[in-house]
Order: sequence, then structure tokens, then C-alpha cells
Amino acid sequence: MRNYLQIPSSFGAALLKTRLAANLSQEVLADKAGLDRSYMSLLERGKRQPSVKVLFQLADALNVSPASFLAAIEEDCPLDCEN
Repeated sequence: MRNYLQIPSSFGAALLKTRLAANLSQEVLADKAGLDRSYMSLLERGKRQPSVKVLFQLADALNVSPASFLAAIEEDCPLDCEN
């Protein structure tokens, strides 16, 4: 069984990694995605979960597939993950 409580932090880690690879600050990415910078911080720290709309906004701003975030989450915590 997948540990669903880990999903927000896994998404946040994937977002942070992708943002850093794109050499963008939180502020610049937030602006490109039409989001508030403080919300970006909450997402990266796993304190908030994005809606599907926000997931697509972030992916578009980073020039990546929305599915890349889901793949990173699944890799971090596969179905047999218990913790």
C-alpha cells in the first residue's frame, strides 16, 4: 500500500528539484506560473497540495510534462511503500 501522507512532500521535492534544474527562484517560477511566491514555498515544503490546474501551470512554467511530477512521486513512494 502507498503511504498517501508522503505524497505532498514527494511532490514538493520533485518541484524543488525541477525548479533548481531550471535555475529559477521561487519568485520567478511563481510569477511564470501565475502563483504567489509564498504558495510556492508551501508546495515545496509539502505543506500544501496543488490542484490539477496548478500542477499544469507549474509544468507549463517549467517546460516539463505534468506527468513528470507524478512519476517522481511514484518513484519516491511506490505501491509497496509503507513509510
